[in-house]
Amino acid sequence: MTDYNQQLEDLKNGIVESITIEKEDFLEFRTVLIAREDFKHFRGTAYHHGTTVYTYTIEASK
Repeated sequence: MTDYNQQLEDLKNGIVESITIEKEDFLEFRTVLIAREDFKHFRGTAYHHGTTVYTYTIEASK
């Protein structure tokens, strides 16, 4: 099982620049993401075939 919370921490701390999530993993990833207090700092960009790339922003999205 993928440790999405650790991947999000690595993204937040600048260890990685982005996280790529495939369509089949999105719902499991989203469940972990929205449970975080800082979830509005993560920005996802959707691409063809359901791939989404997440980055971390200093300012929270509104």
